[in-house]
Amino acid sequence: MVSVLNLTRVPLAKDPPMPPDIHAEWDLDPDFLTVNHGSFGATPRAVIAAQRVWQDRMERQPSRFMNTVYSGEMRNSADALGIFLNADGRNIAFVENATSGCNAVIRAVALQPGDEIMILSHAYGAVRNAVRFVADRAGARITEAAIPFPDPTEDSLTASVVAALTPRTRLAVIDHITSGSAIVMPIQRIVAACHAAGVPVLVDGAHAPGQVPVDLSAIGADWYVGNCHKWLCAPKGCGFLYAAPDRQAELHPGTISHGYGQGFLAEFDWTGTTDPSRFLAVPEAIAFHHRLGGAALMQRNRALATAGGALIAQRLNTNVGTGGPVAGAMATIRLPVDDPTPDHALAIRARLMAVGTDAPVHALDGALWLRISAFAYNELADYATLGDLVAEVLRG
Repeated sequence: MVSVLNLTRVPLAKDPPMPPDIHAEWDLDPDFLTVNHGSFGATPRAVIAAQRVWQDRMERQPSRFMNTVYSGEMRNSADALGIFLNADGRNIAFVENATSGCNAVIRAVALQPGDEIMILSHAYGAVRNAVRFVADRAGARITEAAIPFPDPTEDSLTASVVAALTPRTRLAVIDHITSGSAIVMPIQRIVAACHAAGVPVLVDGAHAPGQVPVDLSAIGADWYVGNCHKWLCAPKGCGFLYAAPDRQAELHPGTISHGYGQGFLAEFDWTGTTDPSRFLAVPEAIAFHHRLGGAALMQRNRALATAGGALIAQRLNTNVGTGGPVAGAMATIRLPVDDPTPDHALAIRARLMAVGTDAPVHALDGALWLRISAFAYNELADYATLGDLVAEVLRG
């Protein structure tokens, strides 16, 4: 195992500095090199404490809490999230993750044989499967917008989506930030282009809230789903579904319960007994994000991911996948391998885990790409160490 305790701190020029004791905000294992915030996030101690306060309050009298506290506090939490996303909290429902929210929307779309759902060629696998499930049952088709990669631009990304639209497209599912390739899509431009073609848009924003600024009013999507447990550092199992007011009537949660037929919030806010503390801790997660700098934190993380990606690419004598405005707080680095198969990608990731770190490896467009994340607890030395570990694993 590799220890990160003795790594030399290498601050980035012009970065908003993090407090010297920033690592104490999390319970992360000091003997594991954490460079994969993007997969599951990392919940800080302050947010876990807030969640436990809600759990304690609930368990003091569960019946009273569920009947007199639950509903109002869920709406208060949604209102706080709405302010963060520049949206009306009455149009936001909590779900356990972005995939659940995507399923609710995709399964609500009325399809006829021959209709089409358009996705990105770099679409997230779980959402791709949901589209396959719905399309297969309806006799509909899946079409793909071929993502230019590496070195995409906002113009080329927008053009690829527009080229994939047809008169039979009934829904466009667009990732705000692609998972495997870490591309920040020009989402506002793409939504506008789809709407100009008469196509409604579901945005899969699983990685966006807390990684990049998200302004739902400006984006203008029909539906937007996201996770709070990734870059916003909420407890695990905390996502949301935003639906424009004229797009709510056809939506239903995966579990039909007492609120059926009573409206969007009535159906999604209560699907049966659950632990709502993960949702009620969202205001504390937002407050924590603000304490670390908010917009400045996002800029700092993006700069660190860019520098870390360049450092690893130089170490491996390869190249990064993105740059400029389409790069966020994740970066991808091409691996110098001759076997660019998904099985090889999984094997490399397993070897990295065995030597004390985790970084996803994806097979994309004929190559294997290592994905790194940059968050408040990371520093440039982490990626120097990761580059050495990757080189060692590839030699092995």
